[in-house]
Amino acid sequence: MAKREPRQPLVQATAEKLRRMVLAKPPGAQIGALRELAAGLGVGVVTVQQVARVLEHEGLLVARRGPGGGYYGARPDDAALERAFAAWLAVHGTGNHEILEMRTLLETELIAGAALCTDVALHKEVRKLAAEIEGCDTPEKRIDFEGRLNDLMFRMTRRPLVELLSRVTLRHYAAQSLPALFPGEDGLRAWQAGRRRILDAISQRDEALARFEADRHRNDTLRRLRMAVARMQY
Repeated sequence: MAKREPRQPLVQATAEKLRRMVLAKPPGAQIGALRELAAGLGVGVVTVQQVARVLEHEGLLVARRGPGGGYYGARPDDAALERAFAAWLAVHGTGNHEILEMRTLLETELIAGAALCTDVALHKEVRKLAAEIEGCDTPEKRIDFEGRLNDLMFRMTRRPLVELLSRVTLRHYAAQSLPALFPGEDGLRAWQAGRRRILDAISQRDEALARFEADRHRNDTLRRLRMAVARMQY
């Protein structure tokens, strides 16, 4: 008598097959009806139902009933992924220093990648943004500037995972009650100088210089966070 294949490995292998089928088609495309998929995948309908629940939870599959029903491909919702990751950070009590370390490390990769961008229109936006630095003389204007800079970096690099992690860590850090890291006139001048050097390096399309300036800004930011935390403790 043939040995039966363990249930869980069968479900996992079938899920991977169905996942590839879904990703090979555009979002919203019909993947197939229950029995059709069972025959195509070489498994029973119960296994397909189990696998479908897994992919539905992943945001890759949607079940529809009635005429024209069956399973349809989908894509995970970015906002849902961000919320889930942010909740995970909160549950595990991730500290502000670790969050900022990750945030600035990701930013360094984005800045270096942006220097490699060849899109002329996007580089024009870089120069336009650089011209606005001098006018960012309030915390509100700086926050707005940082948001637009991030969005521009995302468009210049096209790195979805880095973008997802950047958005989550930035939102998580912004929600914390912390003193400004670049306070007063000296802080303002330091922030402006750092951002100006970074945008100049990107405009020159010099990856090594962009990474150097991003690292310099990162180290200064982390140093300021340590000082701010120390002041809060006394």
